[in-house]
Amino acid sequence: MELGLKGKAALVAASSRGLGKACAKELACEGVNVMLTGRCETELQKTKLELQALGGGNVNYVVCDITQKADIANAVKSTLESFGRIDILINNAGGPPTGGIEKLTDDDWYKAFELNLLSYVRFISEVIPYMKEQRSGRIINLASSSVKQPIPGLILSNTFRSGIVGLAKTLSSELAPYNILVNTISPGRIGTERIEELDAIKAKQQGISIEQVREESKKTIPLGRYGEVEEFGKTVAFIASEAASYITGSSLLIDGGMVKGI
Repeated sequence: MELGLKGKAALVAASSRGLGKACAKELACEGVNVMLTGRCETELQKTKLELQALGGGNVNYVVCDITQKADIANAVKSTLESFGRIDILINNAGGPPTGGIEKLTDDDWYKAFELNLLSYVRFISEVIPYMKEQRSGRIINLASSSVKQPIPGLILSNTFRSGIVGLAKTLSSELAPYNILVNTISPGRIGTERIEELDAIKAKQQGISIEQVREESKKTIPLGRYGEVEEFGKTVAFIASEAASYITGSSLLIDGGMVKGI
């Protein structure tokens, strides 16, 4: 299938590793010019070289702390300077701390809001004027399966990831006249460092091995395994493409059937 992505320009938040990197990789393979962002320049340089070796689109990076408004504005500016346009925004952020409401402070809530919701709002606000001028664009917000089924011990993530869905659904209507499509893609248990971290925390809490935690988790997934980051990245590339030109306002789970709700 021809995805119609070659020559497009994408800004991918938090993309030096994990799901952000997987999305950037698949877009680059499709010929998209990709701007990577992250806080660690060493990791960004490493990822840039890895993606450039694939022989697809051009790859560049900008150091960006997505909790800082000025950094986000600079990332958008750098993308425009590098590629002359911005067609695709992939919003992404690391997960907030674990814990229940009695453990968390006001500061924890404010930081999670800045990281997991306000950063998305800021990136979108920065790119909208350019996408409106082009009368086209794709905004894809990465969230979590918790938007459909809250995850125990992750109240911060459960709260703010759900806000992302409301944001995207609202914007999908507001921006549709400009052919700007807005969707949310939510991973289940994909094999990332974040999932390894959560499995390790659960293993410690329950006094069992990490492997036991993983085996128990796999039993809740109809496909019987954790997802691969490449599988997630390919789905994002499809939603960003011309092949998905009639999909907007949707919330898509990539979870191997784990969430039981309809």
